[in-house]
Amino acid sequence: MSFRRSGLLAVTLPGLLLLAACGSNPSAEQTTATAPAADSTSTKAAAMPTSASFGKALDGTEIQLFTLTNKQGAKAAITNYAGTLVSLMMPDKDGKMGDVVLGFDSVSDYQSPAFRKANPYIGALIGRYGNRIAKGKFTLDGKQYQLPTNNGANSLHGGKTGYDQRIWEATPGTSAEGQTLTLKYLSKDGEEGYPGNLQITVVYTLTDANALQIDYTATTDKATVVNLTNHAYFNLSHGVSKDILAHKVTIPADRYTVVDADLIPTGELRPVKGTPFDFTTPHAIGERIAQVPGGYDHNWVLNNTTGQHSAATVYDPASGRTMEVTTDQPGIQFYTGNFLDGTLKGKGGTVYGKHAGFCLETQHFPDSPNQPKFPSTVLKPGETYHTVSTYTFGVRK
Repeated sequence: MSFRRSGLLAVTLPGLLLLAACGSNPSAEQTTATAPAADSTSTKAAAMPTSASFGKALDGTEIQLFTLTNKQGAKAAITNYAGTLVSLMMPDKDGKMGDVVLGFDSVSDYQSPAFRKANPYIGALIGRYGNRIAKGKFTLDGKQYQLPTNNGANSLHGGKTGYDQRIWEATPGTSAEGQTLTLKYLSKDGEEGYPGNLQITVVYTLTDANALQIDYTATTDKATVVNLTNHAYFNLSHGVSKDILAHKVTIPADRYTVVDADLIPTGELRPVKGTPFDFTTPHAIGERIAQVPGGYDHNWVLNNTTGQHSAATVYDPASGRTMEVTTDQPGIQFYTGNFLDGTLKGKGGTVYGKHAGFCLETQHFPDSPNQPKFPSTVLKPGETYHTVSTYTFGVRK
């Protein structure tokens, strides 16, 4: 079975039955952080998100930056260019707000030659297929499809012009949980080599519990493969540290997908025990990263895939900030900004050097279309792709 028709997904891995369902079950592993109280500067959230110009795209389109605010004064700024999360203001242990994601000051920065050459996907929505597809090829219903290769011999994050370079239709709004931004995009049949007209809706919600929820829905008129995610780079040490090596990470996964030199899965799901990939208990990112050639850029096979489950927790001792990631997906890609090299200057002229941020991309496994033992990413007409991931922030004092 591929994606949800009635809220339930069942897939089989060797020796493991994975069940994923859209639901609201609380995570079995919760951060020990507590939700911060509103400080004296916090104001009640406005009825609707605000918007402002974010500059003009290369094609002349005026791009907007939408700011969602909650009752505690936290803010999420998202642009309709690539559905990019530009900034995310969250309190530290002293109640001071700070930006916990990497980003840039205008759309021109995201379209600059330097950005396109580095191709870091900072903050963007990713698709049609997040992560890598080997040699840009897959076979579906007996037909082979060739995708553009943009990562050596392989296809990465949707191809040469993925969703990270598209302008989305944006509608600000509100819900019972908080302020929202609804983004829509029609990915046409044949775009970047993928079959089927894929209609996508992504809803960002900033809740009063200091959680940023990302809700993805898609339908197709032809069988295709889908794996959507967000490529935000986090650094919880705003204004304290330029890298994330002291952040302590926990990932409830006993196995990870082994990859070859091109970061393509070999098919082996290797136990993490006794390796630098074991984050079943908290470890600082920099503690064992030197033992991993190139740094962390791997997919972890999550232990619990029933309903909304914990995918990772992060604690920054310097700021006291915590982040918990919950999802209904079977995997998560942990990436430590290995390819950032200081050539890009972000918001306020901040230089983004190696390990300036980390990514936790909820997902199905890399190269699943070519790995029959992995959970399927096939979406067929009449089915609905639906997945929800949430990033919840707190503090430890």
